[in-house]
Amino acid sequence: MFIPKDSRRDFLRVAASSPLLLPLLNPGGRTQADETRAKNDRPRLGLIGAGGQGSHDSRQASQFGDFLAICDVDRSHAEKAKADSRIGKGKADACGDYRAVLDRKDIDAVIIGTPDHWHTKICIEAMKAGKDVYCEKPLTLTIDEGKKLGQVAKQTGRVVQVGTQQRSDHNLVFLLAVALVRSGRIGKIKRVTAAIGGAPSGGPFPKEAPPAELNWDMWLGQAPKVDYIKQRCHSEFRWWLEYSGGKLTDWGAHHVDIGQWGIGMENSGPTTIEVEKSVLPVEYKGGYPTVDNRYNTATEFLVEATFPNGVVMHIRHDTDNGVTFEGTGGRIFVTRDRIDVSGGAVSALYKDPVPESILVALRKGKRIDSHMGNFFECARDRSTPVSDVWTHHRALTTCHLANIAIRLGGRKLTWDPAKEEIVGDSEANAWQSRTQRAGYEISV
Repeated sequence: MFIPKDSRRDFLRVAASSPLLLPLLNPGGRTQADETRAKNDRPRLGLIGAGGQGSHDSRQASQFGDFLAICDVDRSHAEKAKADSRIGKGKADACGDYRAVLDRKDIDAVIIGTPDHWHTKICIEAMKAGKDVYCEKPLTLTIDEGKKLGQVAKQTGRVVQVGTQQRSDHNLVFLLAVALVRSGRIGKIKRVTAAIGGAPSGGPFPKEAPPAELNWDMWLGQAPKVDYIKQRCHSEFRWWLEYSGGKLTDWGAHHVDIGQWGIGMENSGPTTIEVEKSVLPVEYKGGYPTVDNRYNTATEFLVEATFPNGVVMHIRHDTDNGVTFEGTGGRIFVTRDRIDVSGGAVSALYKDPVPESILVALRKGKRIDSHMGNFFECARDRSTPVSDVWTHHRALTTCHLANIAIRLGGRKLTWDPAKEEIVGDSEANAWQSRTQRAGYEISV
C-alpha cells in the first residue's frame, strides 16, 4: 500500500505485508519447502538448545527435515520439545549433553538455539563432526570466536546459516532497502543509524539452589563458575556480559548487519569506534563488573562507528527501532513492518524496479521464501547461505568493539579491519578473547 506523506517530495511507504513485494523480490514457482516433501530426501536433524527460540527455529525447520534427537541442559525444555507435534513428535531421543547429538552418524544437520556463550563451541564441534548448522544469533561472544568460526567453516566446507532472518524473512523489506541503497537510489550514503533499543536494569537478585532439572554447571559452560541466580538463566541471560553482549549484540546482530550490508562493508569493518554516551547499571573496573547480582549490560548507549568508505554509523538505544540510511539524494528507513523511502532521486518501485541483477547478487543467486528454507537449499547444493559466518562475524565485530569501548570507560578505539586488531591499545585488544573455564575451552 502506497501512502503519500509529503507532496513536496517523492515518498514511498511499503508495508511488509504488501503484495507488491513478493512478486518483485521472489517470483512465483515452487517454494523451498516443496523441495523436501519426499520422505527419503528429508535431512535428519538434531536440536541443541530447546528453549523458546530454539523450538521456534525447529518448528520452521520441520518443514524441511525430521528431528531424531533433542538436547538441552534443562530437562524440562528437552522433554517439551520432544513432545511437540512439529519437532520431536514424541519419537525423538532427548538428552542433556550436546555431544551425544554430534556423535550420531545418522544426523545431517543441527539447529543451535542455546544461550549466546555456547554458540561458537557447539557450532565448531558440529562442523568438525560433519554436520551443517543453523545457529541462532549472535553467533559469537567475542571477536576471537568469530575468527575461529570462519577458519573452521573454511576448513570443513560445512554450510552454516546464522539466524539473522532479516536478510531473508519479513517479506524481504530489508533486502529491498539494501538493494535500493546499493543501486544508488538515495545517492552517496553519508550516515546510517542502527536503532536497537535499550536494555533493562535489574537486581539485586537472590542466589539460590538451581532447579533439579537444570545442569547449572554445564549451562555456565566457558563462563565463570558462579552461584545460581534465576535471572542469569534462560530468557534473561542477555543482560549479563558473561553470557552475551546485551542489546548491542542482540538487536545489533540484526540492524548493524543490515547497515553494513547496505553500505558494502559486510566484509570489512569500522576504522574507529567512539562512545558518545553509555550507561552501565553497575560499576566496572578493568573491564569487569564489580557486582555479581545485578544485570550488567549497557542500558543506554550512543556509539559512532566510522567505516573505511567514510560512512558513519550511529548505534543507539533511542529513536524508532530500525535502520536508517541517509544519502545525498534521500533517506530510507526500514523496520520489520515497513520500508519508507523519501527524496527527489527516488522513483516508485512499480515504475522503476530495482534491477534484478542487484537482487540476485544480494541473494547469492538463490530464490528466497524463508531464511530456514535458504539454509536447507544451500545444504543441498553446498553453496553459501545469505547469512554466512564471515559477514556475520564482521557485523558482530562492530558490536563487540562497541561493548569493549563501553566496558573500558568509553574510550575511543582505532580498529584495523584488514588485520582485525585494535591499534595502539593493548588492554582493549586483549578483550578480543576471554578466559574460558577449564573443560569448556573452544578448540579449533
